[in-house]
Amino acid sequence: MASLIEELIDVLNKEYEIYLQLIPITGDKTQVIVKNDINTLQKITEKEQEAVDRLSSLEHRRTEIMGSIQTVLNIKESLNLKALTGLLDKQPKEQQALSVLHDKLNDAIRRLADVNNRNKTLIQQSLDMIEFNMNFIQSTRMSPGNNTYTKGASPYDAQSFQTGMFDAKQ
Repeated sequence: MASLIEELIDVLNKEYEIYLQLIPITGDKTQVIVKNDINTLQKITEKEQEAVDRLSSLEHRRTEIMGSIQTVLNIKESLNLKALTGLLDKQPKEQQALSVLHDKLNDAIRRLADVNNRNKTLIQQSLDMIEFNMNFIQSTRMSPGNNTYTKGASPYDAQSFQTGMFDAKQ
């Protein structure tokens, strides 16, 4: 059991380190989104994906360890980190380490989520602006822009008589 707890602490420390690496990367992403630098955004996204892949692997290992701990403790219901910390009364050193890691991970994830929400808002605003510009361009193309009238006061649209670039009558 003690080795499982130590392994869990090791995995959680590694996850925490990756989250700490992700926070400045997502902060850089904010600046890149504001500057509309697509190439740099792509590079940052690749870095983020590498970190997420490492986190996924560690999370899979953490789930395996928690399952093993549940088996050793003969616990049938789902076990989370906070509940496990409460069960370690006879191991105060490990209990303290897990409690500190729990708080540090929650703080890092909260900070990362805040930056990601800000980036999401910026991207949405950018998409809204693009949509507005596209609608504006489309509306200017659809309006005739020619205010010439015939003798009968009906609009005269010279473009409607043209079928192509070449005059076939000549």
